[in-house]
Amino acid sequence: MNERRLLDRLLEHGPASRADLAKVTGLSKPTVSAALAGLEESGLVRLVGEVSGRPGPVTSLYDMNAGALHVAGVDIGRDRIRVAVADLRGRFVGRRDGRNDARTEDDLVRRVRELAQAALAEAGLDWSSIAYAVVGSPGVYDQETGRLNLASNLPDWGGPGLWDRLRVALRTELAIENDINLAALGEHAHGEGKGRSHFALVSIGTGVGMGIVVNGELYSGARGAAGEVSYLPVAEGTASGREELEHGPTEAVTGALGVVRAARAAGLCLRSAKEVFGAAAAGNPAALAVVEAEGRRIGSLIVAVASVLDPEVVVLAGGVGRNLDLLGDSISSRIAELGPLRPTVVASTLGDSGVLLGAVVRALSRSWDVIFAARHG
Repeated sequence: MNERRLLDRLLEHGPASRADLAKVTGLSKPTVSAALAGLEESGLVRLVGEVSGRPGPVTSLYDMNAGALHVAGVDIGRDRIRVAVADLRGRFVGRRDGRNDARTEDDLVRRVRELAQAALAEAGLDWSSIAYAVVGSPGVYDQETGRLNLASNLPDWGGPGLWDRLRVALRTELAIENDINLAALGEHAHGEGKGRSHFALVSIGTGVGMGIVVNGELYSGARGAAGEVSYLPVAEGTASGREELEHGPTEAVTGALGVVRAARAAGLCLRSAKEVFGAAAAGNPAALAVVEAEGRRIGSLIVAVASVLDPEVVVLAGGVGRNLDLLGDSISSRIAELGPLRPTVVASTLGDSGVLLGAVVRALSRSWDVIFAARHG
């Protein structure tokens, strides 16, 4: 416990002397010295400098050795897979992104392993340096059954034994978590949610989902399904009943495929939501009308979120949601039509790194238990 307290302090504030650590933690100087000696012996803390030029002996400065061990974050999406390796301060030291062209679950696990190996090679590391990994995926992982539920955007993904296969492939302890929940953690640590106790991240891309932070902590619900807003009902839909059942009514009309469907219905021969927003940015009237309708749907979703959670801010993320410059006016007008709630809406600034950053944050928080269990087991 004393070692953990010192590490937490060094992690948050950087180099400090033994006297400073004793003062801020309330531990005695002998206790601090003993704990630092143990941490230094294990490589987790190192001497980084000395302070002299004042009365008394030279003062040694200690800091956490961020490169002693590393963690990995994995973001598995429908189109892309991203892997990052980070040091104990959360700094990326290696990253690899690749297309998700896997046809089977085994192919996908193999692809994750290949990208992880490439990220490790970039960082000049081997598998033994990874203390923990967190894998972000659509859906909700059920530890009892070993299945990943509600992951309809990744066909043939999430069968029994998935955790074991990933653990063998990545050769480390790991957890599987919902990707949008991890994006919310990334936003809380590095983005628009930083310093906020209550906020919601609404991601609109291939899928539609929400991550919730309450009292500074991620809220995932009784069974991990909090934030599955893709299943909220909508007043009108243009998708098939089967698609609404698989993906949820809101996702079917508001997600990227819904945007493309609406564009084609308007006579636009465009293949992706990115192309639709590009055409709107260029001033195409039909594309602008599609984007306006999309903004109104998002505005309705945000009001539903605000009426339940009353967040300080709603952060929009995802390939569709980040286009607040084009969506903002229609979102605002729809919110105004629906009553007195006026939630603050901002776009995420983390780009395609939100899930990876959150996965690293989660992996770091869990890695210390693994590290200390290994040291004192």
